[in-house]
Amino acid sequence: MSVSKPVSKPSSESPLVLVRGNASEEEVAALVAVLQGVASATAAAAASEQPAPRSAWAAPARAVRTPHHAGHGGWRASALPR
Repeated sequence: MSVSKPVSKPSSESPLVLVRGNASEEEVAALVAVLQGVASATAAAAASEQPAPRSAWAAPARAVRTPHHAGHGGWRASALPR
């Protein structure tokens, strides 16, 4: 089975060509339904897939920090959480 090039205008050619075998119209319809179901399930899964939550280590707010204050205890206070 091979698929011909997509055509923008309707034509009498079938977009599905059987290369070997003798399939009935019902078998071809069942095959098309299965392929369409797989394609729609794949598209739905890709659309509903949410990105992984960002780790707190990678948050842009970590790059922003308070300035170091000179004076007694300033160095130690710069590493303490506020």
